[in-house]
Amino acid sequence: MSSQTMTACQLTGGSAQGRLLYSDTPLSFWGGVHPQTGEVIDRHHPLSGQVIAGQVLAIPSGRGSCTGSSVLMEIILNGHGPAALVLEQPDEILVLGAIVAELVFGQQLPVVSLGTKGFEQLRGAQWVKLQANGQLTASSDAAAATEWVAAAPATATASAEATHGIHLTPSDQAMLDGKEGKARQVAMQIVLRMARLQGAPELINVVQAHIDGCIYTGSASLRFACQLRDWGGKVKIPTTLNSISVDQRRWRALGIDPAFGEPASALAQAYVDMGAQPSFTCAPYLLDSAPKAGEEIVWAESNAVVYANSVLGAHTAKYADFLDICIALIGRAPKAGCHLVENRRATLQVHLPVLPAAPDDAFYPLLGYLVGLLAGVRIPVICGLESARPSLDDLKAFGAAFATTSAAPMFHIVNVTPEAPSAQAALAGLPPELEHRLTQDELKKAWRELDSATDQQVGLVALGNPHFSETECHALAQLLKGRQRHPATAIVLTLGRAVSAQAERHGDLAVLNAFGVNVITDTCWCMLEEPVVPPTARVIMTNSGKYAHYAPGLTGRQVHFGALADCAETACTGLASGRLPAWLVSDPAHA
Repeated sequence: MSSQTMTACQLTGGSAQGRLLYSDTPLSFWGGVHPQTGEVIDRHHPLSGQVIAGQVLAIPSGRGSCTGSSVLMEIILNGHGPAALVLEQPDEILVLGAIVAELVFGQQLPVVSLGTKGFEQLRGAQWVKLQANGQLTASSDAAAATEWVAAAPATATASAEATHGIHLTPSDQAMLDGKEGKARQVAMQIVLRMARLQGAPELINVVQAHIDGCIYTGSASLRFACQLRDWGGKVKIPTTLNSISVDQRRWRALGIDPAFGEPASALAQAYVDMGAQPSFTCAPYLLDSAPKAGEEIVWAESNAVVYANSVLGAHTAKYADFLDICIALIGRAPKAGCHLVENRRATLQVHLPVLPAAPDDAFYPLLGYLVGLLAGVRIPVICGLESARPSLDDLKAFGAAFATTSAAPMFHIVNVTPEAPSAQAALAGLPPELEHRLTQDELKKAWRELDSATDQQVGLVALGNPHFSETECHALAQLLKGRQRHPATAIVLTLGRAVSAQAERHGDLAVLNAFGVNVITDTCWCMLEEPVVPPTARVIMTNSGKYAHYAPGLTGRQVHFGALADCAETACTGLASGRLPAWLVSDPAHA
């Protein structure tokens, strides 16, 4: 290929040119791209170690965390963002980060999508020029690329254009006109830009919100929240807050650097000032305010979205950071995505193998991780667990790992989740677009990706990603009661304030404290670094498929993965077995 030109679908305005950085693997910006440097830190990704700053980044889509929008906005504003972002299919999380950077801060990042055929044609190209009219030219000839003349930057899309084709109620129009204040006016502009991108004909009422944008990714995330607050922003619906970047009540005692702790705490306070509840948990489904089946809600945080849709049967899109608070401010959401019944059907059918032994609780995060890799953007239905009766904790672990590797907003498990009494019901009577029969070898390969450490000596046992439930706290207390922690192995548990209070009332917290568990509320493992992660700990053990994926890039440590009982044993012995579980070994006697 010397050069070729194709027409892209413009998702944001602008023009750019630069060297092409191409991958056919989706990328989560949160936990996958360093917000201050633009380096790809997902150690499982083909682009690991590459720096996206100033390059035209081409990826099929995002995946994983809803905080990807915040990271993208951060790197746009700090000058470490790509020159342009080329996607195979529109990705609402990433596009939203670019829209907020444009509407609120006046900085533009061109984002386009090419479709499957066009995206594949980029393979092998080295340079890309994107014009403001959507024309994209790709070349493998560096000499020819130097002769390109950059097109003039496009002007920002006018907010009024966002209303085209969308029915607005008188109340919607009043907010858009600024009659309810600047914060709601800008929030409505952002929501309508996304509604137009999604093809939503109108907005709908939502009954509650869960905000993920309270995670501190840098100064831009704080500037955004403070701007909305200073414009007089107040939420219109009951709103809870995700886990934040520090334990707000203990961060100084934990040795967190004030240069990070103070703005992270201030960000959380800005959302509280706007009327959100200081719940500070990534597992809002454990709160008394958890939604009921069929309720229209706006939840962000990838594992919470997946759990709400799949296990609770509530209706929410996978809302990006910033869009969550905008919808909470106006109480209205685009009528699109999983708010529509027809968009909740499965298009991927996954059949499980017969295992040689009954699995333990590590099976569910492992399976979620692998099904997420298979699913991509497709909603899967899993067959083969009809008589397994997974617990709510199992489904929590499955969903968190699934949301780490997939961009899909939900899953179905036959005879387990409420919208899948049968595979045909989950598929809405239609044949699947794709069918896959999992093998035991695929499960083994995924296990080795998560249990990747080569050193058996473990310096830290990390639990609570997502936040533990009270039943998990009790199970851990029973495993540790009367035993001694290995002096060279720390054990840290993260959980929400509400669950911590429950565990204290039931006596489990006293057992955990007696063993030496460092119990931390408010924050989560995706934000914890040194000194909570001991500087001397070179290897981490976890039962979380999500954290096993992210931890190597976030902490620079090796990671072992296993069941909760394995983690408890490691906390006592300081060692990880490094063996496959019996249910993954053809001859369990040799596990």
